Amino acid sequence: MNKTAIRLIAVAAVAGLGIAGCSSSKKAAPAASSAPVAATSAPAAATSAPAAATSSAPAPATSAPAVASSAPAASGATVGVILPDTQSSTRWETADRPALNKAFSAAGIKADIQNALGDNAKFQSIAQGMIQEGVKVLIITSIDPATSIQVETEAKAANIPVIDYDRLVLGGSAAYYASYDGVQVGVEQGQCLVDAMAKIGKPTGRIIMIDGSPTDNNATLFGQGAHSVIDKSTLKKVSEQAIPNWDNTQAGKTFQQLLTAAGNKIDGVYVMNDGMAGPVETVLKASGISGIPVTGQDATSAGLQAILSGTQTCTIYKDATAEATAAATLAVALIKGTTPTGLTTSNDPQGKRSVPSILLKPELITIANVGDPIKSGAVPYASVCTGAFVALCTKAGIAAS
Repeated sequence: MNKTAIRLIAVAAVAGLGIAGCSSSKKAAPAASSAPVAATSAPAAATSAPAAATSSAPAPATSAPAVASSAPAASGATVGVILPDTQSSTRWETADRPALNKAFSAAGIKADIQNALGDNAKFQSIAQGMIQEGVKVLIITSIDPATSIQVETEAKAANIPVIDYDRLVLGGSAAYYASYDGVQVGVEQGQCLVDAMAKIGKPTGRIIMIDGSPTDNNATLFGQGAHSVIDKSTLKKVSEQAIPNWDNTQAGKTFQQLLTAAGNKIDGVYVMNDGMAGPVETVLKASGISGIPVTGQDATSAGLQAILSGTQTCTIYKDATAEATAAATLAVALIKGTTPTGLTTSNDPQGKRSVPSILLKPELITIANVGDPIKSGAVPYASVCTGAFVALCTKAGIAAS
């Protein structure tokens, strides 16, 4: 998919959220997650972790903006936003935070954006501060279902609507859900692996699967999508393991154990995101294994570098600007008391409800279109095309803007 097509998809998706003129102080119908969430518009079985890349080591977060901890909510903030962490992926601070700031600034809304840093107690403390401050809307990216359900319950008691951002909280009470189609993410990853294995002459090759956190509904969706493709193929799954909290270091250790158990005889690796793919690639290199397909997700700088150098086959690009704009549009509608239109729904089997949702379409990134995230402005040229990667970027048709 080229850059123009990506923009058309994002614009079309967000445009569908046009705010209807009818006033409404009622909250939208409830909705969903620890069992797979089925979006009505989602393709047959498949996917996630967001939306889409990595090198032999996860990208450093040193250039990320300073993150807030459990500091009190900014006085006068209209919208409160809680991001999950800085460990699972660099995207939250390098992509989502600036995109959300930009979207709310454009809408003339004051937003207080904080990061829970993977700490459940901090997540709840930040939320309680925002609720006490009186934000009109609370947007959260869950790190723990139980904690998120409690936060959503407290917000509802204070008449503050919640928007689940990127991850649907199963059994929660959010008014809306804004994300990318998780099942489709997994479908794209699974198809990438199947195609790559066939390309190297290993259509019946042995693979190991490294999944995301078992408590993250996105990981459930990504896996659902991936299995819908892989299980129908002739590939042979040697083993599969979920990694708690998307912990990159643990992913490397777990993969080493699985690889050893397999006698170092594997032909490909399905990895749910770039952050975990980095350590996996490091283990492969140390084991003398090269040239085998490895998937990823998030289109991180490290992931794009890995694709350029040939250690990673693909990643998934989920434009944070489009996702942030979708969430901001929903927030504006709630603040103005109007009803967004053009939504689909996501099923919450745990909460036995359907959640009004905006589900954007992800883009598969391979060496053929590795420059797309850079050309769109989502990933800085300088964060990818540096040192030895300058020549590789030039070869791939990526030029400094």
